[in-house]
Amino acid sequence: MEGASVTISIVSHGQGQLVRELLADLTRLRPSGIAKLVLTVNLPEELPAEIGQLPFEVVTLRNPCPLGFGANHNRAFRHCATSWFAILNPDLRLTTDTLMSALQAVDPCDGLLSPRILEVEGTAADATRRLITPLQLLRRQLGWREPASGPEVDWLAGMCLLVRSTAFAAVGGFDERFYLYLEDADLCLRLQLAGWRIRQIEDAAVIHAAQRASHRSFRYLRWHVASLIKHWTSGAYWRYLATRRRVSR
Repeated sequence: MEGASVTISIVSHGQGQLVRELLADLTRLRPSGIAKLVLTVNLPEELPAEIGQLPFEVVTLRNPCPLGFGANHNRAFRHCATSWFAILNPDLRLTTDTLMSALQAVDPCDGLLSPRILEVEGTAADATRRLITPLQLLRRQLGWREPASGPEVDWLAGMCLLVRSTAFAAVGGFDERFYLYLEDADLCLRLQLAGWRIRQIEDAAVIHAAQRASHRSFRYLRWHVASLIKHWTSGAYWRYLATRRRVSR
C-alpha cells in the first residue's frame, strides 16, 4: 500500500511507562504508512517525552474523567482521515512494521484485521475466539480452551486491531454501553452482520504483555461480568447466533 493510510489510537490509563516503550518501538521502526497517532490520556499523567520523536502527526486528548475502552477509541476516530484505523493497547511491543505488513494482505471484503498476538514468552495468545456463550465461558474457566482459527473465528481480541474506517463508521463504531470488556466482540459481530469479514493475518505479529486486571481486582471483574450480561442480551449477539446456526445446517 502506498502513502499514509493508517491512524493509530492508543489510550493510556496511567500506563505511562508502557506507552513510552510502545512509542519507542514506533520511533525505531518509523512505519511507512502511519499518518497520525491519537494518544488519549484517560487518567492524569505526564506525557511521555518520546512523543516529540515520532515521525508523524500526534494528537493528544485528555479526559476530565475516565472513559471506557470503546468511548475513548470512538473519540479518537473523530480525528481519523485515513483508510484504516488502528487500535493498539499500550502493553504491545512491536518488533517489525506490523501494521503495514498486515495491510499488504488486505482484501476488499476485509473490515477488520489483526496480526498474530504472541505472549512475551513467544506462545500464541488467546486472541482468536468463538462466540461467548454461558457454556463456553464455563469451559474456559475450567481450562478447556481451544483458540479459534480460520472460518471458526467469531471475534478477535482488541489488543491490536486494524479496522477499515468506512466499515467502522458504517456500524457506528464501538457500542459505548460496554465498559472495558467485550466491546471488541460486539464490534466484530456487528461488522460481520453488515457483510464485512474479520480475520487474523498470519504473516504479521505483535507481542502482548497481558495485564489481566480482571484477575486481580473485584472492580474489573464486576465490569467484566456486566459486559457479559450486556453482550448476551444484545440484539447483535442473537442475530449473529441465529446466522451462525443457519450456516451450520
